[in-house]
Amino acid sequence: MLRIAVPNKGSLSGPAAEMLHEAGYQQRRESKELRIVDPVNEVEFFYLRPRDIAIYVSSGMLDIGITGRDLLIDSGADAEEILPLGFARSTFRYAAKPGTATGVADLKGRTVATSYEGIVAKHLADNGIDASVVHLDGAVETAIELGVAEVIADVVETGTSLRNAGLEVFGEPIMRSEAVVIRRTGADPEDAKVQQFLRRLQGVLVARTYVMMDYDCRVEQLEKAVALTPGLESPTVSPLHNEGWVAVRAMVPSKDAQRIMDDLYQIGARAILTTAIHACRL
Repeated sequence: MLRIAVPNKGSLSGPAAEMLHEAGYQQRRESKELRIVDPVNEVEFFYLRPRDIAIYVSSGMLDIGITGRDLLIDSGADAEEILPLGFARSTFRYAAKPGTATGVADLKGRTVATSYEGIVAKHLADNGIDASVVHLDGAVETAIELGVAEVIADVVETGTSLRNAGLEVFGEPIMRSEAVVIRRTGADPEDAKVQQFLRRLQGVLVARTYVMMDYDCRVEQLEKAVALTPGLESPTVSPLHNEGWVAVRAMVPSKDAQRIMDDLYQIGARAILTTAIHACRL
């Protein structure tokens, strides 16, 4: 039975549970449940603190887990990312009072406060910068005002809280994070149960990204229509009862669907419609 770690709370928890449900897996009904078994799919889920998941997976007691890329790197655990999931995206950056620094090179000899000591220490080391790192559990933007540090490193979304504290971001992003599937470093990459799990999640990702588009067009316009909707392999084309007309079906990126419908209409396609894709295998 495949043993999987899932975030039990925070911004990762809800989207992870939703994706797993879309992939056909049973999920807990109560937030107090710490473990459930899905016997039909031969999977056992463990609901753990997001910060702890990489540690549990690296121990080998759990096969794979869902956590944030930032939490994986910060943990220093012997685990690796195997599939990005596209949600809980964030950017990790340095910030300070205006005029303090313009890039990571200016941090030499300075003190940096952060809740992600592992990420910052690694980034400074990778850039050959000798600086002190102070670990704080939260509200790091106050560290500068209180004299604990000269610079902070934190997750930045809109930057509003930093501006309210009189700070500004500088330099290139330290890292960009999102939810990821992880496994222990050195684990069998061809494990059949893990591969099946990944295929299901990849199917959800594709289903969320594409829609199925159907339309009718005249045969003489077919080549132009197919150029607009090439599909993944090629579109399905079927003759209609009315001579000279065909029905076409193809997957198209959902973000482009409205524009493609307009373009198809302009070349004479009619009965154009889209339907959601709930699951797929490519």
